[in-house]
Amino acid sequence: MQPISILGPDAPVLAESLVDRLDGRVAVVDARSATEIRTELGADTEFTLAADGSWSGSGRADGLDDLLDGLAPAHDHLVALGESRLRVPVVLLGDDIDSDDAPGRVLAAAPSADDIDLDRLVADLADAEPWITRETLVHRAKSSASADRSGAIATFTGRVRARDGSEDDRTTHLAFEKYEGVADERMDTIAAELTAREGVFDVRMHHRTGVIEAGEDIVFVVVLAGHRREAFRAVEDGIDRLKDEVPIFKKETTEAEEFWVHQRE
Repeated sequence: MQPISILGPDAPVLAESLVDRLDGRVAVVDARSATEIRTELGADTEFTLAADGSWSGSGRADGLDDLLDGLAPAHDHLVALGESRLRVPVVLLGDDIDSDDAPGRVLAAAPSADDIDLDRLVADLADAEPWITRETLVHRAKSSASADRSGAIATFTGRVRARDGSEDDRTTHLAFEKYEGVADERMDTIAAELTAREGVFDVRMHHRTGVIEAGEDIVFVVVLAGHRREAFRAVEDGIDRLKDEVPIFKKETTEAEEFWVHQRE
């Protein structure tokens, strides 16, 4: 899923125009006037489903990240109004919005929605880093042509560890940079070679880039296989080969220092 955040008083105007230009399934999250919702039935989340398949709902989420993770598997785009996030590209509207207020990559900034070049914005958004989750990759694997022969799905998730030992300085975040083109091509090659194994039907990999904070997910490997042994072996080999063969560089920031990890190894 490709998310984008729009900040500023003209956010709804630009969102309406942008949604009309985006292909696939689009989710819109409006955080400008978020309030706590208590449903009449007392449930945390409620959905109303109509006969034609349309639905409406209300509930609570643990911030924008929670919504991004939950909506990613079933949507191609997400447009967020009034809230930005690391690794989510952003558009700034208005004369008094500072780019320092937006942690994501700024795709465009203008006084009003009418001043935004929509063609360029859509093109720049297509080139931005997508929001991929483990569930997204599992969803794609389950859609494989060989899914009906599969009896196992195995996954690996790598995350930012705050510290190795109790006496270590706390790691606040990691920053990842990849060798553009080469890193993705190498991951595709590894996935193809693992999929060629007997009993393995689909392999999916994704490594996030940019700044990732302590406790957040970094990398995913998902394997669809006939049996658990083939699935477990392919997952282990997949993450080992990704770490050894894919040119992705890691900078670690702790409470005491900042350094490139490959220069310490």
